[in-house]
Amino acid sequence: MQNILGIETSCDETGVAVFNPDRGIVADLVYTQADHAAYGGVVPELASRDHVRKLPAMIREVLERASLQPRQLDGIAYTAGPGLAGALLVGASTAVGMAAGLGKPAIAVHHMEGHLLSPLLASPAPEFPFVALLVSGGHTMLVAVEGFGRYRLLGETLDDAAGEAFDKTARLMQLGYPGGPEVARLAENGDPARFEFPRPMTNRPGLDFSFSGLKTHTRQLVAEVQPRDYPHIAAGFEQAVVDTLAIKCRRALKETRMKRLVIAGGVSANRRLREKLDRTLPGQVYYPDLKLCTDNGAMIAYAGWHRRAEATADGKIAVRPRWPIDKL
Repeated sequence: MQNILGIETSCDETGVAVFNPDRGIVADLVYTQADHAAYGGVVPELASRDHVRKLPAMIREVLERASLQPRQLDGIAYTAGPGLAGALLVGASTAVGMAAGLGKPAIAVHHMEGHLLSPLLASPAPEFPFVALLVSGGHTMLVAVEGFGRYRLLGETLDDAAGEAFDKTARLMQLGYPGGPEVARLAENGDPARFEFPRPMTNRPGLDFSFSGLKTHTRQLVAEVQPRDYPHIAAGFEQAVVDTLAIKCRRALKETRMKRLVIAGGVSANRRLREKLDRTLPGQVYYPDLKLCTDNGAMIAYAGWHRRAEATADGKIAVRPRWPIDKL
């Protein structure tokens, strides 16, 4: 297989891309839905409708940019999970239907495996083995990666993911959505030491995360201060998340005796997090390109190429809204 079309519709980004092992990412388009900002979070029904509306035209445009006819595709990869059930079904049904019409195989891809592999598209790319920190709006986890498809879950969030905590904190201060970039922008003008914030679950052994207590602490602070203090709250909150992630990453590298850390997912774009990890971790740290940090079709096309041996042509449409990565 050479030309793989990737379709990503797990949440509120519609991503379409073509990957070729000889040419890399040939063409890539991402549409980020804006309607959810009014609600402070993703509305599943709106997300599904937007995918239906945007996906056909985006596929046509990506193929045009790649100078490919549909029949020149060798496979169609799609996000089968985890994610929002309705949103996943839009991408899955489009991919499987298109594959059946073209007589090509379809490839079901795990969303978080796409994120995990995305730093391998950068230069320099990490070598196996490594520890992966997957940190996004819906997931925060540490994974020991021995090789492709050989994943061992080290720890995960017990409640809110880091990205979800950013979104909820942004909502408390009436900032925009998604919350991560908005909190980071406000934090530029704040003093992270002005207010005290906890570093949850760092004073006990283990590699699990918990951000609900930090979110509750932030809510109480917001209720007690004036809006002029919001930049200090944003800075303190962001620093607490960054410190917590860095402590757990350092602990994971020590426990696994690995020398490389890969970080991927939307929160991996956070500047302070990158600076902290680069400055304090003992090993090498690898990131995806900034445009590949958030959900995108390129990572699905790339992961699909790696999973090409599992391609099917049976026309079955199946998604897994809950799908642990260590069950692959």
